[in-house]
Amino acid sequence: MKLQISFDMTDLDKALEIAQQVKQHADLLEIGSLLLYKYGVTVIEKFKEICPDNHIVADAKIIDRGKEAVNLLAQAGADWITVMAGTKKEIIHASSTAAHDFNRKVMIDLLDAPSQGQSALEAQSFGGDALVFYDDFDSSQIHVFKDKWDMVRGNSQLPIFVTGRINRDTLETVFSLQPDGIIISRPITDADNPAEEAQYFYEKINEPSKG
Repeated sequence: MKLQISFDMTDLDKALEIAQQVKQHADLLEIGSLLLYKYGVTVIEKFKEICPDNHIVADAKIIDRGKEAVNLLAQAGADWITVMAGTKKEIIHASSTAAHDFNRKVMIDLLDAPSQGQSALEAQSFGGDALVFYDDFDSSQIHVFKDKWDMVRGNSQLPIFVTGRINRDTLETVFSLQPDGIIISRPITDADNPAEEAQYFYEKINEPSKG
């Protein structure tokens, strides 16, 4: 199981400062869409410069001009690029093909999928390398949450990264799914001590019974 830390903020200096603190306790560092909107591909270059040993995820949320977008992001150093499942199949395929030409990978985000199960089923044939599954983990609707997960997991052999309201309280629920990775943002980046918080989650997912 991998830990992906997402930087959902607009302050680049703060993001880079936190990245320096947490990089040893993360497998992947995700550059949020707001940072990309504000700074463009230069933010990828800056993350890559200070975190050369981490995989950098560009959360571009591609829905159009996939080949061109991937070319820009891959050339800047992104290792993974997100594409929305709800876009046209041709866009997903073109994005994946372009990424593979650069020896990069694509995460297909299921958030806007008309049918998450169908998108999961088709993702590999379109060239996707992993899926992003989002849910709020509402404890009162846990059966609904698990039903959604089972539909996605049962339809794909691709690695699945889970995101949503993941924190110390919901971690065991997430672990019960046995995902391939978890994506955490503010519980780490907004913490008083981001390094300490990242270490907590990293060690938890790397316990022998979890990893």
